Amino acid sequence: MAQATHDLAELKRRMHGAVQVLKQELGGLRTGRASASLLDPIQVEAYGTHMPLNQIATVSVPEPRMLSVQVWDRSMVSAVERAIMGANLGLNPATEGQVMRLRIPELNEERRRDLVRVAHKYAEAARVAVRHVRRDGLDILKKLEKDHKISKDDHDREAEQTQKATDQAIAEIDQMLAGKEREILTV
Repeated sequence: MAQATHDLAELKRRMHGAVQVLKQELGGLRTGRASASLLDPIQVEAYGTHMPLNQIATVSVPEPRMLSVQVWDRSMVSAVERAIMGANLGLNPATEGQVMRLRIPELNEERRRDLVRVAHKYAEAARVAVRHVRRDGLDILKKLEKDHKISKDDHDREAEQTQKATDQAIAEIDQMLAGKEREILTV
């Protein structure tokens, strides 16, 4: 059996992973402003498999409230169109040859509040994930101290560093949430 060790760098890496997932989720929230990341979650049925949209087309933002999707292969245009409409983003592509234009509609007040609630839910899930990483790290420290592999002072010092990393990750999550909330409410 492998001996459990407390690796602060590994804990920080896992916490950073939770923050990155939040960043991706928040990027997918439509705010009324065009963002190429809005289409990142879209999978297109292409060549007998599901592929991310960005692997068969170029997504650009020509105007603040417009996305442009340049499909590389003419035979894939209708599949891309179906995938965008099927993604339930409320976007209807206007297709001209291999280029699709997606106008981002204005958000009403109720939809903005809903998006803020969703953003808060994503942020809370990220905070919980970070706390789980902290708990795992502290559990390893307790076990190492109980098995007399580390001293009480080492345990306390490592626990304090783990808590600092947790606080840092949660502060980053809160900052991202506040930025997204501002973006949603002030479009």
